[in-house]
Amino acid sequence: MTTPWRPLRHFVLKVHSRCDLACDHCYIYEHADQSWRGRPLAMAPETVHAAAGRIAQHAARHDLGRVGVVLHGGEPLLLGPRRLRAVLKELRATITRVCELDLRMQTNGIRLDAATCELLVEHHVRVGISLDGGRPENDRHRRYRNGASSHAQTRRGIALLRRHDEIFAGLLCTIDPANDPIAVYEALRAEDPPRIDLLLPHATWDTPPDKPLGPWLTTFHERWASDGQPFPVRLFDSIRSLGLGGPTQTESVGLDAGDVVVIETDGAWEEPDSMKTTGPGGGATGRTVFDSSADDVTELPAMRRRRAGLDALSATCRSCEVVRQCGGGLTAHRHSAARGFDNPSVYCADLKELIITINEHPGPVAGDLGALPADAFDGLGYGYGDAGAVALLADAELAVNRALVAEVAGETAAGGHLLADLERRAPEVFDEVLRHPFVRSWAVSCLDGGRDCDPDWAAAIAAAVAVRAGLPVEVPVRAHGGRIHLPTVGFFAAPAAEVTVVAGPGSFTLRWPGGRVAIPSGGEAHGWHAARWCTVAGARILIEDADPYRDRLEHAATGYLARDDAESWAAALQSAWTHLAEDAPDQLDGLRAGLRAIVPLAPAPDGTLRSATSRHAFGALGVARTGPGELAVLLVHEFQHTKLGAVLDLIDLVPDDAAGDRLRVGWRPDPRPVEAALQGAYAHLAVADVWRRRSSQSGGEEARKLYRTYRDWTAEAIEALRSGDRLTPAGARFAGRMGETVDSWTV
Repeated sequence: MTTPWRPLRHFVLKVHSRCDLACDHCYIYEHADQSWRGRPLAMAPETVHAAAGRIAQHAARHDLGRVGVVLHGGEPLLLGPRRLRAVLKELRATITRVCELDLRMQTNGIRLDAATCELLVEHHVRVGISLDGGRPENDRHRRYRNGASSHAQTRRGIALLRRHDEIFAGLLCTIDPANDPIAVYEALRAEDPPRIDLLLPHATWDTPPDKPLGPWLTTFHERWASDGQPFPVRLFDSIRSLGLGGPTQTESVGLDAGDVVVIETDGAWEEPDSMKTTGPGGGATGRTVFDSSADDVTELPAMRRRRAGLDALSATCRSCEVVRQCGGGLTAHRHSAARGFDNPSVYCADLKELIITINEHPGPVAGDLGALPADAFDGLGYGYGDAGAVALLADAELAVNRALVAEVAGETAAGGHLLADLERRAPEVFDEVLRHPFVRSWAVSCLDGGRDCDPDWAAAIAAAVAVRAGLPVEVPVRAHGGRIHLPTVGFFAAPAAEVTVVAGPGSFTLRWPGGRVAIPSGGEAHGWHAARWCTVAGARILIEDADPYRDRLEHAATGYLARDDAESWAAALQSAWTHLAEDAPDQLDGLRAGLRAIVPLAPAPDGTLRSATSRHAFGALGVARTGPGELAVLLVHEFQHTKLGAVLDLIDLVPDDAAGDRLRVGWRPDPRPVEAALQGAYAHLAVADVWRRRSSQSGGEEARKLYRTYRDWTAEAIEALRSGDRLTPAGARFAGRMGETVDSWTV
């Protein structure tokens, strides 16, 4: 099993090992591992100091911009105000010297009071409260040892937190299928939470759940969705995000997890508490903060297994169609004495039922996203976009191309009439030709009165449709720069100012005064050069070295390539695609759906990498030849630009009054316009993800350095874009999705 290198970014500190409730579903006190009995009641100051030091050491070694620390128990508020303040001061003083600290607490809320809330506000501690519903639902498990209800005291704590919205993180609800899901939903909603966490009750194959959870989860989801998703639900949002290629927000689902570690009150490093359900000593590592660093812990077999993704799952899981969303569920839920963790989750059927429900009925999402469904918009915002989302962009760009071509061709009655006739006779072929990226470049040039404006090229487009469809049509085409160029078909070194294209089934003929040549379908003939198409992993891509409108890119294109050079380009794309499958697997489906043409660019004189796109050539990427690894990065980088350009054609992400605003960005010395900064951040997000994966696979310092550089550039730009009123509501949502992806990275 090969396990990627990955530092830890989330630490749970058990600052108190006892609790003032006796919840009968508690994974600490009521399950197989009873190690809490031999641990100190509270974490001693020297243990807090050592733990904070280890966390800071780890963050510094791996250049982490932020780590998360959750104060947990038992019940952390049993520390009392004085000891709690000392813990918070130690953590802030030690860790914030090297990185940002996201400090949180999970509590039953019973001991919250005004003074404690002020202390938590002072130290910026976000607080989650455990609540299982209304009083009947909550009292089923969350009672005092004498059997008394805790519901009223917990609700009083929630009310105190609502006076300090900046520190109220949300509610955690442990599911019990005996509770009515609608009653639980309504009770939780009544507390006006900023977020809900639904926790599956801990179980293993040796101690399985009594009842299925799938119907409970889907009923809760359907009510939540029908109400317009009034608050985020971490489990639902994570499943939806994973289905769109985005990140997960919980270790309960998804493959990219395993960056959580626990520090017990005695300083012992342990796996997450859910492992205590698997048996005595479940989750123990045998290491402490006094004798082992966090780096030492990450190398332990148990922790490496948690980070192994698909390789750590059973054959049943690996063959499942929803595995990338489910991720096998929590590690502990896969355990059995007979097979260890080589099982699907004990909640496999329940998770699959929920995932299918969410995929089929994600529910409405607020916001004016124009022509893009919310799922497609968010999937693209996360930095990816599946085949369906990119196909929507391609169809929208086709509609733009059709409108522009009609406007230009309409100026010549013959051209417009012929194109309209061909569209009726061969609509699919017509669309395929009009999808060619440089058809739009030509139309924009004509409408803007640009250089080499040639409205007569509409005839060349019509001839290309007729030839590809095999329709019996004769089309006179005027030469452009000494050539007759039929987009997506090929070009002919014209011996006359005008050549008639005589199309028909299986072949076509070029005729001019004093001569003619027959061209077999897809073949070569004297003076005729067929378009260079290649198929890469199922994607049909044009190596565009002849189109007269391909020179609208920032850098100069090469001339027409010799046969060997064209074949070499096809081989280079094949090699780059192999790298993409390893380094950018979440980009592949989008690339297959949207990449139409590669324009070979002239290399830079100084040997630097060179690539480009045009807003008016969706699906065309200009690239200068380089090695396959570098070529893969350039393809991802430029495809981001072409996707975002198409989104911007559909939806205003930047308000008009931001046109004069400028932002400082890490990748350029000059301040950039807001839209340019957004474009750069979006491109660099994908590049950072490539280097993130490469650094995980190789552990090489150069890969890590490049990842950190692109990650930091991206994170800083997103933060700047989201400040003030630089983005529209849709733009803020898009940038927010980008930010969620960056925040989820655990390298």
